[in-house]
Amino acid sequence: MENRVKRDKIAIVLIEPQIPENIGGAARAMNNMGFKRLLIVKPKNNDLERIKKTATGHSIEILEKMEIYNDIAEALGSFQYIAGTTARIGAMRPAIKNPRTLAEDLVEISQDNSVAILFGPEDRGLSNEHLGYCNTTIKIPTSDFSSLNLAHAVMVLCYELFIASQEKTERNVPRLANRFELEGMYVHVKELLTKIGFLDHQNHERWMLSIRRLCSRFPLRAREVQTLRGICRQVDWYTDQAAKNKKEEECGKE
Repeated sequence: MENRVKRDKIAIVLIEPQIPENIGGAARAMNNMGFKRLLIVKPKNNDLERIKKTATGHSIEILEKMEIYNDIAEALGSFQYIAGTTARIGAMRPAIKNPRTLAEDLVEISQDNSVAILFGPEDRGLSNEHLGYCNTTIKIPTSDFSSLNLAHAVMVLCYELFIASQEKTERNVPRLANRFELEGMYVHVKELLTKIGFLDHQNHERWMLSIRRLCSRFPLRAREVQTLRGICRQVDWYTDQAAKNKKEEECGKE
């Protein structure tokens, strides 16, 4: 069987874009490479007339169907695999891929999973909070100047994905947990770790970001998420029972 990157399974997601013309330029780049699904999260300026000026031609069809969200969690909820673009490397950012490596990975992943590729605001890129939703990050190699125009960055990724769509692979990656399932798990884990005193109340978000990074190294399947939540429920029950027994013992001594 000759599997290729499924372009209809891949969406381009622009987080808080500031310049309408860049949205149009991104739509044009997508159209050049055969990608059709565009999501916009909290745009600073959604002037459609300015957006259309740089889209041109059949790219207008992408703009007519683009999805606009005010909440990133809602926008990403249905996706099983998410990659975020970044020019910055740091200890709190997940494993870095380049566009070609990501494209090669998506030949397998896109067979049975919906994929989102995130691009951040023009002036600062994706934040650590945004990247907390990602399974991996991509850094586009450059020479001395690392800052790319938003539409140019979209073109680089779409081009590599288009080339990879011509390649074949022998295996699929099974359906992974989507963001709704994962976020439910992270909330459950956070509540439990807070309850047993593991999380530092003053710095719990940093701890949770580290846990997210750990889980993102090995994309989880839906059944694996259910298993982890089952473990959380059992530990939660056990701690409640232990507290109850301790209270009964103390009452008995009185």
